Amino acid sequence: MEAQSLEQIRNFEGKYPKQLWYLFLIEMWERFCFYGMRGILTIFMVGQLGILESEANLKYGAIQAFVYAFTFLGGIFADKILGFKKSLVFGGVVMILGNLIIALNPHDYFYYGITLSIIGTGFFKPNISSMVGELYHDGDPRRDAGFGMFYAGINVGALLGGALCVYLGKYVSWSAAFGVAAFVMLIGLITFAITRKSLGVIGDSPLLSLPKTSRTTREVLVYIASIICIPLILIMVQNTDYTDRFMYTIAPLAIIYFLVETFRVKDRSAQLKLLAAFVFIFFYFVFNAIFEQSGGSLALFAEKNLSHTFWFFEIDPNIVNNSANSLFVIILSPVIGLLWLWLAKRKLEPNTIIKFGIGFLFLALSFYVFYSSRFFHNGNGISSLELFAFGYFITTIGELCLGPIGMSTVTKLSPKRLTGMMMGLWFLASAFGQFAAGKLGASMAVDTPGASLLDKLMSYTDGYYQLTMYAIVAGIVLIICSPFVKRMMQGVK
Repeated sequence: MEAQSLEQIRNFEGKYPKQLWYLFLIEMWERFCFYGMRGILTIFMVGQLGILESEANLKYGAIQAFVYAFTFLGGIFADKILGFKKSLVFGGVVMILGNLIIALNPHDYFYYGITLSIIGTGFFKPNISSMVGELYHDGDPRRDAGFGMFYAGINVGALLGGALCVYLGKYVSWSAAFGVAAFVMLIGLITFAITRKSLGVIGDSPLLSLPKTSRTTREVLVYIASIICIPLILIMVQNTDYTDRFMYTIAPLAIIYFLVETFRVKDRSAQLKLLAAFVFIFFYFVFNAIFEQSGGSLALFAEKNLSHTFWFFEIDPNIVNNSANSLFVIILSPVIGLLWLWLAKRKLEPNTIIKFGIGFLFLALSFYVFYSSRFFHNGNGISSLELFAFGYFITTIGELCLGPIGMSTVTKLSPKRLTGMMMGLWFLASAFGQFAAGKLGASMAVDTPGASLLDKLMSYTDGYYQLTMYAIVAGIVLIICSPFVKRMMQGVK
């Protein structure tokens, strides 16, 4: 495949560059792997490892938090040393090894494999997003459409992985579930190997001007540092008290690093744009603290408190929990996109920060639907799967108001040399969201011996009512503050 210059890549004709489709496929398989495992973590820990539901929520939050925290580090290493391409390959290989280790013996090797998956995802995840941003000139109006298509790729993979891994784990074997995650990740790496030349200089090491020996030394040190992290992450995942200390330490350090880099930028306008990007990043953290109940408390709620009948079909509720959101994203993405275009032609399209606020209001409505499932149970604590799926339909509308445009907005507000760091912060916000989600989920769990399904239903739905209130407050604050943030964005849309 012939390499192109950066200018040739960016001067593509039509709506999408061909490189976007390659990155779409690579990310699709990685998301199959990631969301497949995400959907089975809590039910595996409770059902197979014998962990209490509250502890499973905390461990889920810790695992997911480390996944996204490592994307912050992975983004920095990619920016400064490895480049996006080498970081992606290294991350993919480590992810495959992690899944294969679990597949060999899920009960004994679970934490070892998960630790490798955390490190691998951290190096892989932020770099695909950054390379998508590099496909476009600054100000190219097609950028949002490109990120929207990329977002769809994420969800095609999540839909397939979310359904298949749950089915394999619960009805075939847990080794098969983790093994298929490794296999599809291998497909993703092969796809990248075949298509990487089409990316030209995008993703190359930033140290190409240095002598090869010096460059190789720095790269090897990154790999060694990653290996050294393995026992540390293993300890913190197994004991979530250490996770708490780590997360409470890294938060101020990340903010300080962001502020130092921001005030090193001499251009006042660029500084304001970076601060505006941080507003989006902060509220993305809040959104994820609520939204990411899907892999924790909602997974356990689906396991115990939902009917296995959807209209006239028999289906495992965990398959619905782990794939409904992705299915609705694929269906609703073009609809929401067309709605924004229709409003824009009439000069009625809300600005980005108001879209964020609207997203929170839909999120609030969806968790009120989850709360209302307490009014539709059969007397024994088993509630409606149809109502549960409808809740995810509304959740998805909220997600689509901020997910794709949030990622795109952060890249547009960031100087090129800080794109990796800002995408890392975006994923770090998700890390703290996952961490908070685990804490919130644990507070809803009922671990009392002999507790009935009705007790669990009432406890979880009480928690979902509280999350409804949090989302309403966040949405109102964003809408009120939108004029101030819009000025900080300096005309970026």
